[in-house]
Amino acid sequence: MPAEIGGRIDETGTLVRDGGAFYLRRDAGGRYQLELHRTPVDEVEKRVRVGGTLIAVDLVDADHIVLL
Repeated sequence: MPAEIGGRIDETGTLVRDGGAFYLRRDAGGRYQLELHRTPVDEVEKRVRVGGTLIAVDLVDADHIVLL
């Protein structure tokens, strides 16, 4: 069941950069665009866990990114 807007997400996948935006390519399929509070230089193109709040369809205000 997809998360509702305003709900919390905790997902794993690969952090990718496309142009000036960052995305989580989700293990569950699809991707989330991420609104980040810092630039995740060390995590790009690596497997991560992202937690945050879904603020629009496929847009997450990420409050943490952890390398797996």
